[in-house]
Amino acid sequence: RVCRFVVVLFIHHTQFTPLLYRSSCQDDVDLEALVNEMDSSLESLYSSCSGPQTESTPLLHNGQTSTSHHHHHQPPSSSDSPQTGLRRSQPMHINAVRRLQEQEQQLRTSSLPAIPNPFPELCSPASSPVLSPGSLPPGEPSSGKYIVKIFSEDGMGKVVEIPANMTARDLCQLLVYKSHCVDDNSWALVEHHPLLGLERCLEDHELVVQVQASMNSDGRFLFRKNYAKYEFFRNPLTFFPEHMVAWCQETNHAILPSQLLQNFLATNSCPEIQGHLYMKEVGRKSWKKVYMFLRRSGLYCSTKGTSKEPRHLQLLADLEDSNIFTVITGKKQHGAPTDYGFCIKPNKSRGDMKELRMLCAEDEQSRSCWMTAFRIFKYGIVLYQNYKIPQQRKTLLSHFSAPVRSVSENSLVAMDFSGRIGRVIDNPVEAQSAAMEEGHAWRKRTQRMNILGSHSPLHHSSLSSVIHIAQLWFHGRITREESHRIVHQQGQVDGLFLLRVSQSNPKAFVLTLCHHQKIKHFQILPCEEDGQGFFSLDDGATKFTDLIQLVEFYQLNRGVLPCKLKHPCTVVAL
Repeated sequence: RVCRFVVVLFIHHTQFTPLLYRSSCQDDVDLEALVNEMDSSLESLYSSCSGPQTESTPLLHNGQTSTSHHHHHQPPSSSDSPQTGLRRSQPMHINAVRRLQEQEQQLRTSSLPAIPNPFPELCSPASSPVLSPGSLPPGEPSSGKYIVKIFSEDGMGKVVEIPANMTARDLCQLLVYKSHCVDDNSWALVEHHPLLGLERCLEDHELVVQVQASMNSDGRFLFRKNYAKYEFFRNPLTFFPEHMVAWCQETNHAILPSQLLQNFLATNSCPEIQGHLYMKEVGRKSWKKVYMFLRRSGLYCSTKGTSKEPRHLQLLADLEDSNIFTVITGKKQHGAPTDYGFCIKPNKSRGDMKELRMLCAEDEQSRSCWMTAFRIFKYGIVLYQNYKIPQQRKTLLSHFSAPVRSVSENSLVAMDFSGRIGRVIDNPVEAQSAAMEEGHAWRKRTQRMNILGSHSPLHHSSLSSVIHIAQLWFHGRITREESHRIVHQQGQVDGLFLLRVSQSNPKAFVLTLCHHQKIKHFQILPCEEDGQGFFSLDDGATKFTDLIQLVEFYQLNRGVLPCKLKHPCTVVAL
């Protein structure tokens, strides 16, 4: 009887792998002699090709590996049925030659010295360490290191190597440490798209690598201050005016301000934001004023006036698959009717204007309400956890933040040398007031020393005219519009301020202050009294020797200002 065998040789360059297939045979055949003959022929073939060190692997039925070359195989008996005696063979790869070549390749590569690439940015995109958009699937960050470039507000960039699981908060902490900034938990990472005129502040829990993978080629990260990131937790009524907040369920009693945010964060409540917005029509340059509703399920517009009926509501955007951006060039680039524009951009969008929902509010308060509600509806309780983590860490570290004084400092005591004999000041209040008086006397002595030889106490060589240049809140000769832009970018919260040189009076300065989401300007004029130069904000009623003293005073006292100076506008170079 004849049993058909087929031997197939796959030849690729110098390595080949024989595969043995056995066809179905319904009769009894003595396979032992045939298999042993095939084994011996294949072993001799491989031994001649691979040398004496190559191992040979015999073939057995069903692809099983043999432990001994003298193992005997019993053929199926003639009493068995064809179904029970039938055994189909499986392909068996013999990788002896291939393993030898892999070992030779490893030895060859390990003997070469490892030469690092001095210009990794010039590599091909496949081997480049710089994370390019689209190289990482969204939502699936892999392990390893990635290079991210961060820009400061002065246009300078810094390359940072980060792991795939680093969040925006962790990256901000790293940049604060590397830039030697003051860590006041107000730094933020901003996703900026200059060609579209859009930007948004990343949430603290977002993965930086995942966000960069979904960005366009023109997108970049900015490192800047944002004091308004969690301001709505401190002043909810400022961000959620009563006429814009509604509840889908019937409520016979008014909701307390303390419970406003709790109802927004609770999943069993159904709040919504309602009001008129300007919406840019798709594919056109015109804007249309429509009545909109923002709920947990998405953003809707009413096709019939202010009707809330489901048949009159049209879904415009889904919150889960979108992000909300601030439009920074609304009037100039998009022809917006006001300066208070924002945009809802799908996560899968690559910059196509037809996929963007361009919206515009009447004022800054309305825009803040819509954008804040969008963030709360999308992230929920995660935002509150992001807000509480820095406070909990600050409380935890406060027990260990007391300065450790040295032995020499512990031996120091406050002394009073106003009389003939010096005395030790035991009262702590008296010691503190003496220290403050000494500080003011030092300022006066320093100023008198610096004005000697000057023709006028306001001469540029005096210390009072240059001592403020190194302060973070001083921005030099910037325009009024530039100061507005900086305040807008760093969050329009009460007490946000900066100082700049006056454009109308070169010897004067201007205090730019934000109050109730409105920007106001106050001129600081120089004045002279008894041959000494001072600065005053209230026409000479309160005089200060320099601008640092003026800022420190209004940080403690409101005076003629609408609020105290709280948050300085800071621009840090990376």
